Amino acid sequence: MAAKVISEIGKRLSQHTRPNKDFLVKSLRQAASALSELDQNPSLEPAIKALSDYLLKHGLLQHKDRDVRLLLAICFTEIIRVLAPEPPFSDNDFREIFKLIISMFVELADTTSPYFSRRVKILETVAELKCCLLMLDIDCDDLVLEMFNTFFSVVRENHQQSLVDAILSIMTLILKEKVSQPLMDVILRNLLKEGKGAPPASFRLAVSVIKACSEKLEPFVCGFLTSCILDRDAVQSELKEFYHEIIFKIYQCAPHMLLAVIPNLTEELLTDQVDVRIKAVNLIGKLFALPEHHVAQEYRRLFAEFLKRFSDKSAEVRDSALQCAKDCYMANPSGTESVEVLSALYGRLLDFDDKVRTRAVVVACDLARSNLKFIPPTLISEVTQRLRDKKISVRKKALQKLLEVYRDYCTKCSEGYMSISDHFEQIPCRILMLCYDKDCKEFRPQNMEFVLAEDLFPVPLSVEERTRHWIFMFSLFSSLHVKALNSILSQKRRFQTEMQLYLALRKKEKENVSEEVQKRIKASFIKMSSFFPDPSKAEECLHKLNEMKDNCIFNTLLQLLDEVTIINAQTMRDKFLKMIGDRYPHFEFLRSLSTKCLFNIFSSEHIGCILDHLSGIGYVNEHLQAASVDLLLAIISIFPSLLRGSERQFQMLLLEEDTRFSEKLIQVLAKAGPHISIKLSDIYPSLERICLEGTRAQSKFAVSAIAALISTSEQFVFSELCKALMDSLHSGCNVPTVLQSLGCIAQHSVSTFETRDREITAYINEKIFQVEQSDDLTSFCETFEPSNSCKLKIYGLKTLVKSFLPHRGTHVKRQISELLDVLSKMLRKDDIMDDRFSRESDKAHIRLAAAKSILRLSKRWDLHISPEIFHYTVLMAKDPSSSVRKLFLDKTYKLLKEHVIPSRYACAFALGTSDYFKDLQDDPCNYMAEFIKEYSREARIRQTSAMQGGSIIDYPVYIVVFLIHILAHDKDFPPEGCQDEEMYARFCSAIRRAEDAVDSQRTPKLHILADIGISTVYALNHSGISTSHAHGLILLPSSLYRISIAKKSEEASSKYLTRSAFDENFVKRIIHTFKSHISVPASALDKHGRKFQEDSSKSDVIKYSILNLASCMQIVLSTNRTNEDKGSYARGKETEKSARQEISTRGRQKRAISSTIPRSVGSHNECFRVDGDKNGASGHSEPLLGKEQISSCDSVTTKSLLMESQVSTQNVDVISDAPSKENDLGRKFSSITAEPSKLSRAKLKDHCCLKEMGNKSEALVGQRIKLLSPVDKCFHSGTVDGFNSENNIHKITYDSGEVELLCLASESWETISSGSLPEKEVILAEESNTFHLRHW
Repeated sequence: MAAKVISEIGKRLSQHTRPNKDFLVKSLRQAASALSELDQNPSLEPAIKALSDYLLKHGLLQHKDRDVRLLLAICFTEIIRVLAPEPPFSDNDFREIFKLIISMFVELADTTSPYFSRRVKILETVAELKCCLLMLDIDCDDLVLEMFNTFFSVVRENHQQSLVDAILSIMTLILKEKVSQPLMDVILRNLLKEGKGAPPASFRLAVSVIKACSEKLEPFVCGFLTSCILDRDAVQSELKEFYHEIIFKIYQCAPHMLLAVIPNLTEELLTDQVDVRIKAVNLIGKLFALPEHHVAQEYRRLFAEFLKRFSDKSAEVRDSALQCAKDCYMANPSGTESVEVLSALYGRLLDFDDKVRTRAVVVACDLARSNLKFIPPTLISEVTQRLRDKKISVRKKALQKLLEVYRDYCTKCSEGYMSISDHFEQIPCRILMLCYDKDCKEFRPQNMEFVLAEDLFPVPLSVEERTRHWIFMFSLFSSLHVKALNSILSQKRRFQTEMQLYLALRKKEKENVSEEVQKRIKASFIKMSSFFPDPSKAEECLHKLNEMKDNCIFNTLLQLLDEVTIINAQTMRDKFLKMIGDRYPHFEFLRSLSTKCLFNIFSSEHIGCILDHLSGIGYVNEHLQAASVDLLLAIISIFPSLLRGSERQFQMLLLEEDTRFSEKLIQVLAKAGPHISIKLSDIYPSLERICLEGTRAQSKFAVSAIAALISTSEQFVFSELCKALMDSLHSGCNVPTVLQSLGCIAQHSVSTFETRDREITAYINEKIFQVEQSDDLTSFCETFEPSNSCKLKIYGLKTLVKSFLPHRGTHVKRQISELLDVLSKMLRKDDIMDDRFSRESDKAHIRLAAAKSILRLSKRWDLHISPEIFHYTVLMAKDPSSSVRKLFLDKTYKLLKEHVIPSRYACAFALGTSDYFKDLQDDPCNYMAEFIKEYSREARIRQTSAMQGGSIIDYPVYIVVFLIHILAHDKDFPPEGCQDEEMYARFCSAIRRAEDAVDSQRTPKLHILADIGISTVYALNHSGISTSHAHGLILLPSSLYRISIAKKSEEASSKYLTRSAFDENFVKRIIHTFKSHISVPASALDKHGRKFQEDSSKSDVIKYSILNLASCMQIVLSTNRTNEDKGSYARGKETEKSARQEISTRGRQKRAISSTIPRSVGSHNECFRVDGDKNGASGHSEPLLGKEQISSCDSVTTKSLLMESQVSTQNVDVISDAPSKENDLGRKFSSITAEPSKLSRAKLKDHCCLKEMGNKSEALVGQRIKLLSPVDKCFHSGTVDGFNSENNIHKITYDSGEVELLCLASESWETISSGSLPEKEVILAEESNTFHLRHW
């Protein structure tokens, strides 16, 4: 029936040569419907022939109407199906039919079309009939290529699977029949489309085609890829630029296709082309990262070469290898290949390229975050070391990534996935050490505060969890970590205190505007701004904030400062920031400001959690319990108010019988006492018991706790406690603790101690100091540990010392002279107390305790410490006991670093440098170097401050005047028969015109040392050291020195030289030896030896800085004129005349020694040059100083005589007035000053004097001159080629061709051509007996 219908439709259509569209569409629909009812039957060809002939011969295949074309395509596919396997169409007919069908495939992308299902039917019919193979038979390769492109372009994610399967079936049929390069290119091109914005369906279709036709495609793919690897330039395809990606895509879907390709990648890893190595590394890294393919195991040679790329000579290649490391490791974390990858990663953390190190840090941290539980601990440890990297960028990136790791770790711990681990808790420990980084402002304590407060922990983490981590990390802290944390917390506390002060001042300013208040507010802004990363910007914002009228902001800030609970404070802050809005001009500043006002690092909740940990039942980890107490003490020491609200819990903990941590808990109580509401009466019995029965440390803190809790009405408590202690002392119970308690009471309540002063002092003297040793010494024979009797004497001494050092500057009415007498006896080696000890170590401990006591007393009682006691104290640095020497120097360094003792005690470091034990020499050298650095910096700050209060005595160089006096009074200096000039050359100064104020018989010793110093300074001045930064005056302490009476001094000196351990020739040898210390051989220098100063190592400079301090000073004594009569003035004139005669004589002696001193490298500290004249001074010097010229510091100033060559001495009078205040300069000073006068001049032909140089400098340009080298003592010829008038520098071109820039004013030179310069007048240093004060 259907065949008949088809035949009739064919006949009907043949009657219309040009049918209209409606008729044609209707007829085609009927035909399509009838054809679909027919089964495959080639015998039906006659019935269909009329229809098929009409459709082919009337040009309908080129019809433009979409409906007609769709119906034609359906009819032809059905005809082919019915008449298969050999449809009666010619090749040309088939070609046109396939064109029509492919055009239908193009419309498959439109899934919303009403004809979509019909088009799918055509596709499925073509796939089912496999008629696509006919295209290959009739050589329609172009149509096949077009069809492939069409399929890839129309396939969509939302296509039903049957459609995709039909497309895949057609493509597979064709490829299995015939593979061509164009078809392969189409497939590979669509394989690359993943992730590039193209529909992913085309990529998946390409993958499916490759999987289905891998055997047929393999030869083509391998050939193409191998050609790209071995000779890419010979490949014509544009895909050669993407062959690495193609390899990776194919390996993912059909790895067996690339068995012959992958090994060839080894060649790319070895090529010289960096870009090729980078691409190969990236590809291989991705291949190794494929989790289920185990590429690294299958291709071991390739993997081995890949690992070598981690140490490739190119940083870019190393960086690429690192980027692949994470994925390679995660592919098989437990495999041996992952271990090798980690090993390679470790090496890159120390790479010489900072970008590679940064990448290694990022990769290592990402690895840790992806596998926190199983990551090797050593990896985290190595990454934390990059926080100390030499590059700031690496340190910053390491900080950022490690914080991410630590936050993830904290989250995992809170979820129960992990337990707290040491190696992760080391992260914040290492981060804290960044506070010691001086190179980067981001790591300063004021910035690290934000890290600890906002970045260290995840925001949702509870206070309990944060506290748990703090306790654990605190258990890992060293002293440096604690110091860093204290620095951060202290800065935060100082800021909060300053902010509270500002808010109070602002309130006061509103009530009463005054200029003083405004100045204080401005000063407060300067202080507060220093706590911000950008101080200048912060100060500007603070000023603008102060101008605001809205009190809401200031009230909120005040509330934040008072709120000690973090939850309430953060809620308040968030509400405040939301109120002002992020559009506020200074929103970010207010955000930072409010953050600093918060107790956000530690709060009262943290304190509560710590107390919970300490009081928790079953808390068996004593190490963590100790860390909890230490953390509590560290917090309360800086924020004592945080204990408020937890008093009851803390009190219960304090009264527990467990005494393991009672000492530190009492210390906490002493710190927080004034800020909490604990009644003294509730805990006094416990504290009293500790004062009587506890350890010395416990009793110390117990007394402090009582003092902190005591109220005005409870002052009687100390009296009662003191009575109980005295009763215990007389009964002999726990004497060391009782002595400690009494000493502490003396510091907190001077009046209480003074009521029993005589009783306590008498007991210590009679029952402790005067008692013979009664210990069994057998247990102490081989140790330095003091005996019990010795310890008791030391404890008694400490009690007496503390009684003179009360807290808060309370005045002590008692006289200290008796205690100083006791200490003086203890310091002497022949002290009568030594008879009470049979062990040398006990005697040494007594001396050490006495010396330490003097150090402690010196801050407050330095005016009362005699030169003798000072000498004995400092000479502990040369004590016979090496342990005493070390302990004393360590203590001195600590106290000097804390600025609690006068700087003159640094003399001990200089003495310690001559220790005969090499190990004991290094510490004092380092101590002295650090002392010089720190105190010089502070002296410069004081000198340049607005107060202009600095003076020479502030500089560390001033200790030389004390050092020389110590040596002069040292009975062992010089040793009998010692002619070792090395030793004497180490100590030199210039106190030549002074007399010993303590013992005039020691004056000759001072003068011998002064001779060494004068000659050394002269040598240093010829080295060309700058003279632009000298001080015009150096003051001497009048307790040690007084003005020299020339005649007596000269006689004493001659007598001393007669009986001295060394003669004048020996002094010369000392000077020569010293010059050898600061000079270098000629072979080591260029002509003038200037490179030595540049090339000297830093360690050498530090090592000899102690010696150069003494050698580069000449002390000019001056004294103020007192209200004396005219006779005193006459005596002063006579004294001056005698002094001039003495100086003239000594000047000639000195010049005979030092006339040919070579160039030396000296200290750049402040010093003077003093010259003498063997011809004597001519003219008359008038007195220039009157009473009105005396300065406030008991000294007179010295006029600088830059570029002058004539100076005369000044009339002087000795100052006799003593200072009236304890906070004066420390003791009275004597000084001498100099003023210019007219002197006779000597002439020397062809030499240049300093004054003439100033006028003739430009005239020298073009002149031939010769300069004297202080190294080889030879003249070197050259030409003056230029002159810079700004710095008085000449350009000298030597005959050898070398060029040098010199200041001829500091050189010895002559003109070569006679008559080229007029005869010069010069005053040589060797021919003048006047003082030349030139600033060095």
